[in-house]
Amino acid sequence: MSYYQHHVFICTNLRSDGSPCCQQYNTQKMRDYMKKCSKKLGLVRSGQVRINTAGCLNRCAHGPVMVVYPEAVWYSFIDQEDIDEILEEHLVNGRIVDRLNIDADSQI
Repeated sequence: MSYYQHHVFICTNLRSDGSPCCQQYNTQKMRDYMKKCSKKLGLVRSGQVRINTAGCLNRCAHGPVMVVYPEAVWYSFIDQEDIDEILEEHLVNGRIVDRLNIDADSQI
């Protein structure tokens, strides 16, 4: 069993050559927002939720990305409303947000 109920990794990679990367979408700000909101929701405690920064997750074609473990659900997101939906639906209620799930077509 995983130490955390949900462990979230948000790509904040910035490529120095100017090629597409998550940080071009201000993902550090989105990660900080998600962490702050998860604390307000009371999710940040041992065994609940951990929000972490990640380097390149190599899914650049999907825009800004995060992955939620142990389910290995990959999301793309644009704004705080998307983050709020992932927090509420996935991390609180345990339901995958299909419209943001970049692997939805490949899941059984």
